[in-house]
Amino acid sequence: MDNLKTEPLKIVHEELESLYERIINNHRNAGQVASGKTIKSLKVEQTNEGGILWGRKAFGTLETGRNAGKVPKGFYYIIQQWVADKGIQVENPKTFSYFVARKIAREGTQLHRKGGRSDIYSKEIKKTIEYIMKRITGLFASEVEHININSNENT
Repeated sequence: MDNLKTEPLKIVHEELESLYERIINNHRNAGQVASGKTIKSLKVEQTNEGGILWGRKAFGTLETGRNAGKVPKGFYYIIQQWVADKGIQVENPKTFSYFVARKIAREGTQLHRKGGRSDIYSKEIKKTIEYIMKRITGLFASEVEHININSNENT
């Protein structure tokens, strides 16, 4: 019976670890990695109830992009660092970063303007939920079969 308490938690942890790897691979394959901060922010935590995959606040923008509107103070410094991290060569990085930041504030990122995507984490989360459900259902089905076998032996 202890197995019925620990095995589902083990399954959730294994599937979250797999999800973590798939998200990182999708992020890399999409060419989105610049500084690596987003990847470094991903952490799998096992809890008494299951598990959590943590990511930094901006994680959602991997699929949605950034919409137009208010930007953080000094946003162009963030863009300037992004330009450096991506290895983008421009004549004047400060000016380029300033105008990119202004365009993002006015129009949002190109990804946002194109309607986003769903191939970094959304589809992977759905798959992970399905995998967890199948594995846990299979675990309980085998336990019920085991109980039935044991109860038949006693008759």
